[in-house]
Amino acid sequence: MTFSGGTVELHGHRGARGLRPENTLPGLAHALTLGVDAIEFDVGLTADDVVVLNHDQVLSPVNVSDTAPVRPGDPQFPYVGKALRELTLAQIRTVDAGVRRPAADDDPFALTQLPLPGTPLPTLAEVCALLSAAPEVRPAVELKTDPGWSDSEVTRFTAAVAEVLEAFGLTGRSRLLAFDWRVLVEARRYAPDAGRVALVERVTTVPGTPWLAGLDHADPAGAALDVGATALSPEMALATPDLVERAQGLALPVAVWTLNEPADMTRYVGYGVDAIVTDYPDRLRAVLSEHGLPVPTPWPGTMPVPN
Repeated sequence: MTFSGGTVELHGHRGARGLRPENTLPGLAHALTLGVDAIEFDVGLTADDVVVLNHDQVLSPVNVSDTAPVRPGDPQFPYVGKALRELTLAQIRTVDAGVRRPAADDDPFALTQLPLPGTPLPTLAEVCALLSAAPEVRPAVELKTDPGWSDSEVTRFTAAVAEVLEAFGLTGRSRLLAFDWRVLVEARRYAPDAGRVALVERVTTVPGTPWLAGLDHADPAGAALDVGATALSPEMALATPDLVERAQGLALPVAVWTLNEPADMTRYVGYGVDAIVTDYPDRLRAVLSEHGLPVPTPWPGTMPVPN
C-alpha cells in the first residue's frame, strides 16, 4: 500500500460525519464531492451474511431509529439495540439512518450534520458501486469485530468483505482497517492485494491486551509490522512524534485519527504524518491549502445516490 509521498492524505471519516449522516450513501457521496483521498467507513455482517455499513456492532439509537417491522408481528422488533449479527438485511433496511439523535444537546455532529430523514444503511456492494465511479478515491473499510469473536467468525467476516471488494474490482485500491488484528492476518489471506491498516487506541494497547493478535503492546509500530500491516493508524492521543518516527522508520505510513479542529490538524501536519482522518473534510482541505499542501480534486457534479 502506498500513501502520497511528500503530502498529507485527506481521509473522510465515516464519510463526512460532521456534515452528513455517517456511514450512508449520501454521506459518502458528499465526501467525494468535497474531495478526499480516501473514504473511511465501518462494516458489519448480518445474520444472512450480507456486509452492511454501521459503526457499532449493535444498532445504536444515536444514529439509527426504528420505523416499522419488516413484517407484522416480527418478534425481533424493535431492531435498535440489537446486534447486526442477529438481524437480517431486510430487518436492517427498515431503520432510518438519516437523523442523528444524540443523548446530549451539545453533540458536535448533531450541531453541524445535515439531517436526511429516510436514509437507509447501505450494503458494502452499494458503496462499492458508488466508489467505482470515483477511481482516484481509496476505500478504507473498517471491519468491526472484537476479541470476543471466535477465530472462525473473524475469518467468515473478512472473507465476506474481500469477496465484495473483488466482485467490484476494488481490492487493489482498498485498505482494510481493524483494531482486532486477527482481521489483518485474515486479510492477508483473503485480500492480499489490499492495504492492511493496524488501528490502535489507548484501550487496545494496555498490558495483556487481547486486541493485537497476541503481539507486544509496548511497541505498536513494531507489532503492526510483525502482523503484516502496511500502515499504522493511531488515535490522536497515541500519535506522538516518537511513534510517527518509529512507524515511518519501519516504512509504515501513519494515518492519525480523528482530527476535527484546525489547530490539531496543523500540529500533525508539522509532525509529518502521512494522512489525517477527519469528520470535516472541508476544514482539513482549508488547513492543507494554508500550508501549501495539495488537496484532492473534488468529484465533479452530483453523485447518483439510490435511497
